[in-house]
Amino acid sequence: MVRCLDIVIVNWNAGKQLMDCVASIAASKRKAFDLARVIVVDNASSDGSVERLEEIALPVTIIRNAKNHGFAAACNQGAKGSRADYLLFLNPDVCVFGNSLAASLEFMQGSENASVGICGIQLVDAERRVIRSCARFPTVGRSYSKILGLDRFLPNCFDGHYLPERDHSKSCQVDQVMGAFFLVRRSVFEELNGFDHRFFVYFEDVDFSYRSSQVGWSSYYLTTAQAFHKGEGCTEQVRAARLFYLLRSRILYGYKHFGWPSATGLLAGTVLLEPFTRLAWAAWRGSVTEIIETLQAYARLWRTIPGLLWNRKRREKAYAMGGSVPDTDS
Repeated sequence: MVRCLDIVIVNWNAGKQLMDCVASIAASKRKAFDLARVIVVDNASSDGSVERLEEIALPVTIIRNAKNHGFAAACNQGAKGSRADYLLFLNPDVCVFGNSLAASLEFMQGSENASVGICGIQLVDAERRVIRSCARFPTVGRSYSKILGLDRFLPNCFDGHYLPERDHSKSCQVDQVMGAFFLVRRSVFEELNGFDHRFFVYFEDVDFSYRSSQVGWSSYYLTTAQAFHKGEGCTEQVRAARLFYLLRSRILYGYKHFGWPSATGLLAGTVLLEPFTRLAWAAWRGSVTEIIETLQAYARLWRTIPGLLWNRKRREKAYAMGGSVPDTDS
């Protein structure tokens, strides 16, 4: 049976990386499946990165947003109305290889893999070194380990978020695969009502994977297919903002999944303790730039905490109803 695939790429000033990403899709092997659409959702880029995409011999659809709606919301926007069997959410700093798409779809089509809802493949850097891309679900304990810097200062004693390198050498079921290459059955995506748009960026893939596991679907890390991933392709230019959104999303995730007492403890640790562990880590590495970016990120976070907490209940209600609350705290 011929499989049908839609690819959704969210772009924000990705520059040449976006063109390289789409060109790699065009060059990949696609005889075994039907590539229905490549949907590029542009979140108000100012670098002209989407202007030449239609020159590539692919069924490209470009959605231009007048403002940056965030990654999760843009993914949902791109997937809306899809009739494909599978949805691939692909970062613009990823380039697929010849067999990346065909091999991952073939795996998902296997009858023995019918319970796999999400598939990620092995990601490599420019030197073909394997990048850590599958992870454990966050827990209260692991979050506190991150807050106290224990995963950085004592990595052999405390687990970090991502699985160690040795666990990236073989295909296996995992808690979560990185959202850079996130292949999902469309039926699963619709069952879960897509990504939670309250996560502007970061943790939307973690949350989706956790929710899928709660209703019986598994995530699988496939090493028989690979893709190149630059990493931090769009956010490298705004590192302070990247840290701010990471911390903000972690707080939101805590309130969604950890319960109010634990989430409030996580919030307190994030805003009162973690700045000092991050600054100590940056000082130990001798990075003045990292110190400045950390201070900028936390200054922004401290300013937005009241609005974040104030809007939390409204956001939960709006999300349950399929709507949204304006991002006044972002």
